[in-house]
Amino acid sequence: MRSSISTAAAVAAAGLVAVAVSGCSSSAGSKSQSTGAGPSQSASMSASSSMSASSSPSSAAAIRTVMVKDTPVGKILVTGKGRTLYLFEADKTSKSTCSGACAKAWPPLLAKMKPTSGTGVQTKLLNTSTRSTGGKQVTYKGHPLYTYQGDHKPGEMNGQGLTQFGAKWYVLGPDGKAVTAMPKASSSPSSSASSSPSSSASASSSASPSSSSSSGTGY
Repeated sequence: MRSSISTAAAVAAAGLVAVAVSGCSSSAGSKSQSTGAGPSQSASMSASSSMSASSSPSSAAAIRTVMVKDTPVGKILVTGKGRTLYLFEADKTSKSTCSGACAKAWPPLLAKMKPTSGTGVQTKLLNTSTRSTGGKQVTYKGHPLYTYQGDHKPGEMNGQGLTQFGAKWYVLGPDGKAVTAMPKASSSPSSSASSSPSSSASASSSASPSSSSSSGTGY
C-alpha cells in the first residue's frame, strides 16, 4: 500500500515538472520571437525614414538660374540646364493667367529662393510672383516664365509662335521683350529642289530601259 502511494506521488511530481518545463519553453520561444521581430521592425523604420529623407527636395534644387543662349532666332533666355523659356502674351501683369491644363502643357518656372542670373541676364529684371496655387514663379521684366512640354531636350524651341490657351507663346531676349522670329527649317527648299531633278533623272535613265526590257510592261 505504501509503495503504491509513493509511486503515484512520483508520477504526479514528474507531471508537474514536465508542465513547468513546457511552460518555460513556450515562454522562451515567445520571448525569442518577440525579440527577433525587433531588428526587422527597426530596419523597416530605418528604410522608411531613409526614403523619406531622400525624396524630400534639397534646398539647392529650389535655386533657379536664368541664362542667355545664342540660337537661330538670336539671344534668348534659358534655364540653367539650357531649357528654352517662354512668355505668354495673355499675361498682362507679373501675375500668371496660365493654370490647370495650361500649366501642364506650359510648366511655370518655379523657385523657392531668389533666382540667380547668368552672363548676359539683367539681374534687376529678375523677380518672382505668387501663383494662385501659392508657389513662386520666376518673372523677367514682369513676364512670368514658362517651359514647354513639347521641348524634350535643351536647345529645342518647339513652342515658339504657338497659339494655345487663347494667346501666343514666344521666347524672350535678354532685354525682356518677346522674340517673334521663327527658327528656319532644318532643310532648305533650294537644296531639296536642286537635288530633286538630278536624282529623278538618274533614276529615270537607269531604271527605264532595264524595267521595260525585263518586264515588257514599260511604265
